[in-house]
Amino acid sequence: MLLADCFGQDRTPGGLVTAKGNGSDRRFPGNYDKFPVVNVPDSADACVVGWDAIAERLRQEIALRGSRRTVLVVECYPGVDTEDVLCRLQRRLAPALALSAAEALLPPDRIETLAEPFLGSDDPVFGFLSGLTLPQFFDERNLRHLQSRCAGTSEGVILVVGVGARLVAAGDILIYADLARWEAQNRFRRHQTGSLGAENRHLSSGLLYKRAYFVDWRVADRWKRPLIAKWDFVLDTNKPAEPKLAKGEAVRQGLRLAVTRPFRVVPFFDPAPWGGQWMKEVCDLQRSALNFGWCFDCVPEENSLLLGFGDVRFEIPALDLVFYQPRALLGEEVHARFGDEFPIRFDFLDTMGGGNLSFQVHPLTEYIQHHFGMHYTQDESYYLLDAGPGASVYLGLRQGVDAAAMVRELERAQTGGPPFPVDQYANRWPAKKHDHFLIPAGTVHCSGANSMVLEISATPYIFTFKLWDWGRLGLDGKPRPIHLEHGTANIQWDRATRWVKKNLINRVVHVGSGDGWREEHTGLHEREFIDVRRHWFSKAVPHDTLGGVNVLNLVEGEQALITNPEDAFEPFTIHYAETVIVPANVGAYAIEPAGAARGRPCATVKAFVRRQARPAPAFRRLKESQPERMPADLSLA
Repeated sequence: MLLADCFGQDRTPGGLVTAKGNGSDRRFPGNYDKFPVVNVPDSADACVVGWDAIAERLRQEIALRGSRRTVLVVECYPGVDTEDVLCRLQRRLAPALALSAAEALLPPDRIETLAEPFLGSDDPVFGFLSGLTLPQFFDERNLRHLQSRCAGTSEGVILVVGVGARLVAAGDILIYADLARWEAQNRFRRHQTGSLGAENRHLSSGLLYKRAYFVDWRVADRWKRPLIAKWDFVLDTNKPAEPKLAKGEAVRQGLRLAVTRPFRVVPFFDPAPWGGQWMKEVCDLQRSALNFGWCFDCVPEENSLLLGFGDVRFEIPALDLVFYQPRALLGEEVHARFGDEFPIRFDFLDTMGGGNLSFQVHPLTEYIQHHFGMHYTQDESYYLLDAGPGASVYLGLRQGVDAAAMVRELERAQTGGPPFPVDQYANRWPAKKHDHFLIPAGTVHCSGANSMVLEISATPYIFTFKLWDWGRLGLDGKPRPIHLEHGTANIQWDRATRWVKKNLINRVVHVGSGDGWREEHTGLHEREFIDVRRHWFSKAVPHDTLGGVNVLNLVEGEQALITNPEDAFEPFTIHYAETVIVPANVGAYAIEPAGAARGRPCATVKAFVRRQARPAPAFRRLKESQPERMPADLSLA
């Protein structure tokens, strides 16, 4: 599915749309940017569009090198249509030899055996993160045969294409054919592609996603990371009818540029069994769609990044930025804790005019480590962007719940018995706009109908254990997977009414204020590594990354402007409900109302990784001035 297909084209640029919430009509600007771009200066000639232009650019590069023999390697990310890429280039370049790396892969049954320990046979959702590497997917004898054929061709162009093409030959020119994971998922749904080395495109999209998440993408990312610095060219085939080829250095320049200023990734939207209608209006989506339940507005593992080369928008996975510039993006301390993983996720859950989310729980840290190989868990929170009449959030257990009785009721409901009586066991809290509900792992929860949730969470986003799904079917007409065994093993039974009210709901603490602004701490819980601050402002409010990545959303007001006191980057405009990433490298910045919002109250919520505890100043001074008095094994955090 093309990006435009997801969003529809019934757009009224700059127009106002109306959304209902809190029992009254409110007007929002129809200016939510669905295709944000990082424009790379002086790069108009860095990218060409179409197979004919791509072939001509490659011929020029080959001629420039002036060699009798040129090995052109097109390394591919899983999901790229390697056969089509090989065919298109072979037809236009007329190479002396054309090779498909797939010819050297292990037979499909042996690849299935290789992947099986990380997938299991029963669970349609969960597996274990694979530690496999790409060479393990190849037959050594077949690989040597392709290497020999390549080495034995002494003149002309030798074209090698596929996942693992660089195993066949290092190449004189390295092209990387990349693919956004969101597009890969759409290809799974259309049965256009299967898993790496497998003949399984007939499987459900859910099973193909599971294989990709736990095996293929992990393998491919390990292979990709060290290649980014070596790319001569990058090939964008997210839109097969409109392929684009960019110079590798221009792509790297764009990535280096991105970490010097605020930027946005490309949001994607998806329907859900419980989906609502709010995003159709505010984000200007296709009105004829049944609903939109999800919006992923900051999930770099799956979102794209658009680089602007002149008039051309070039799409790459946002994860490439995390891999290539992790320290500048995340900051030293965050990078030290998480490596080249982006640990903060912002997404929307739209139930306005829809239904309740599934009643669910997330795994404890030790559980996700032992059972799935993930080193941190999905702590999260719900920030209410909007709420309609009767909006509510289920959070925590009712006081005095009988755990054994609750488990029996869940099991009966799942095996055809009466519906699970959620209100008998869980707290249902009224919800209004700007409420903030904190959800540390192990806490039962779900958003109710008629809510618009900005979900702020850690990134391991598929590890949700559904306990009850209200007896409904998924969009495919089949029951959605329920994970009672996983879920009940993680429920924290002491998180009951009194504790939840005290610790998890609207924990607002005044932090500071200035001329036209005030700052509040709204979460998260002390067990969660993410901190959240809300700023109310009618004038410019100062911010600082303090050496760690910031993620923020404009939750009130039509438009705001992000600036740097030293003009280190061009002023960046953010619109209502948009999420923006501010790299650690940015340091000091300010946000002020802009456009029609100038002089009016605005608000942002900002998330960042909580800094690890530092010793008190007196402790530091003692250690620095009289180190002999300190135990040898103590050090500053």
